Amino acid sequence: MKSIKLSQEELESMSHADIANLVLKEYGKKMTIQNMFQEVIKIMGLPESYFESKIGDFFGLLSTDKRFIMLEKGFWDLKENHSTKVVIEDEEEEEEEIVVEDEEIITDSDDEEDEINYDDDTVDDDDDDDDLKELVIMDDSEEQDMM
Repeated sequence: MKSIKLSQEELESMSHADIANLVLKEYGKKMTIQNMFQEVIKIMGLPESYFESKIGDFFGLLSTDKRFIMLEKGFWDLKENHSTKVVIEDEEEEEEEIVVEDEEIITDSDDEEDEINYDDDTVDDDDDDDDLKELVIMDDSEEQDMM
């Protein structure tokens, strides 16, 4: 195993993620979060009991740090070691062609009553007149008398 030597002053100024970054650079390969955190603890000179109490926090730290990337089967590595594949698809290629066979529409042109005219300028107000027949207009004084 390779060993990273840092002064006490350097260790105090670095976060766990900074040290994990150095560990991955030094080893040059992907690591599990457990192995990486054990190396960080060893470099920082912390007791092994620290591992159990802080492994969850370490996972959260790596998950939010953009320098790291989680790989398959629980391995982690530096994002700079992996290229990102960007796929740009043309919208025209995504559209499916839908072919509809022409169907003959039979209309009875003699019955003009069945034809529906959807002209935006005309409004059928006949139904509204029926609603107004029961409407009663009252003055303020008549309203006071009813209370």
